[in-house]
Amino acid sequence: MADVPPPSTETTAPAGRPSRRWLWPGGLSARLLILTILFVLGAGLFVVPPTLAAFEEQWLLDRIRAAELASTIAEADPARKVTAPVRQQLLANAGVVSVAVQTDGMRRLILAAPRDLRSPYLVDLRDQKPVSWLTAPFQTLFGGDDRMVRVIAEPRFRSGEFIDIVMPEQPLKDALWGYLVRLLAITLFVSILAGLAVYLTLNAFLVLPMQRITLAMERFRADPEDPAARVSPSGRRDEIGRAESELARMQADLLAALNSRARLAALGEAVAKINHDLRNMLTSAQIASDRLAAIGDPKVAQAMPRLERALDRAVTLATDVLAYGKTAEAAPQAQALPLLAALEAAAEDAGLSDNGVRLIARLEKTAQVNADPDQLHRILVNLLRNAREAMEGQDGRAGQVQASLTAEGALSVLRLADNGPGVPERALAHLFQPFSGSARRGGTGLGLAISRELAQAHGGDLALVKTGPEGSVFELSLPGVPEAPKPKRTRKKATEA
Repeated sequence: MADVPPPSTETTAPAGRPSRRWLWPGGLSARLLILTILFVLGAGLFVVPPTLAAFEEQWLLDRIRAAELASTIAEADPARKVTAPVRQQLLANAGVVSVAVQTDGMRRLILAAPRDLRSPYLVDLRDQKPVSWLTAPFQTLFGGDDRMVRVIAEPRFRSGEFIDIVMPEQPLKDALWGYLVRLLAITLFVSILAGLAVYLTLNAFLVLPMQRITLAMERFRADPEDPAARVSPSGRRDEIGRAESELARMQADLLAALNSRARLAALGEAVAKINHDLRNMLTSAQIASDRLAAIGDPKVAQAMPRLERALDRAVTLATDVLAYGKTAEAAPQAQALPLLAALEAAAEDAGLSDNGVRLIARLEKTAQVNADPDQLHRILVNLLRNAREAMEGQDGRAGQVQASLTAEGALSVLRLADNGPGVPERALAHLFQPFSGSARRGGTGLGLAISRELAQAHGGDLALVKTGPEGSVFELSLPGVPEAPKPKRTRKKATEA
């Protein structure tokens, strides 16, 4: 089996520009893994701002509670006097530089370090807006160094309206940076684990089956006869299972079509030889028939036409099979054609006449269609010959084929209606299939198959729209509605008075 080259990841650059190679991986598995990790990581990053805000709020509350306890210890002294070393120890343990409490509208400073000239910024934990709450950690992280912060909150262990502390910002910033690094590391770790879990699941349920289907298609394209190239349906009831089943059916149908095409090619070669030999036989038979006709025997003269017709049918059959066995029809060279002349020429070649099956053309003499002249002639001859052969020998009525032309949108529709016995029921299912759609005994069914193929090559179609004991109606549709040519005006010569 031939090696299939991997798809190129280079993009074709316009003239004058250098081509570049994209760094995005080409495999579906790698793309799925990267996208899964990125999506889970992106979802995790949305959690970072509220988590940091909650951490900062709790950290400040812890400082408030520690300062509140320190203030109660300071007030426990009966003399309400705290020495400097004790005050420094209480403030250091609480992590603040001052503690104040407001009661009955009066703010009272309980603990305070030596005065600091830096002005603190305010954080009021009693009433925080959602936006300011979410942005507060980032203002702390990127707001500058060596700042002071003033925090106000409701007291828990003592009475009062609020407790007010002042503290340096640097410990809070260090705690936030440490928590942020740990949070990002955990988020990245969880994202990778979740991405791998989702990737492995999707890879097992989607990617691997798709790779198996793709490999089967590539191997089947390289060698349709290879049994290993056939996909085996897994029995799944989802879209993957349906794709496997449809691919298996398509491979079977395509293989059958390829085998049929090979047989037709071999048949075409054989028929070409048979056709050549039959033509030589016909020439010899015609020479012999001429000699026999010269004898003047009435019995011989009566039998000779039957012999000649039989030989003509044999050669016609061989020629039709040979024509169908060609690899492809030539592309039609469509042009505007007078339809009446084309019908009359085809009727003559199909054996229609005034004494037998007649053609009745119910259309304008200037009516035209867009078609290839030779291919249109072949289509019409096949249809008219089939109609003649179906109506020859019927009792009670003279055979006739009525032709009419109508315009349906952008299509010209030629309608051929005969008054024959109709198409047999057994032939309707395979009417346009070669070697199986013949309605008469001994026929091959190639005429209608070839005619429909030629019509579809024009961009139109050939269809049986009605059949029954009163006759059959075929419609040939061709693209385009050409206008009828305008009659030429003749100038009258002026006569002298």
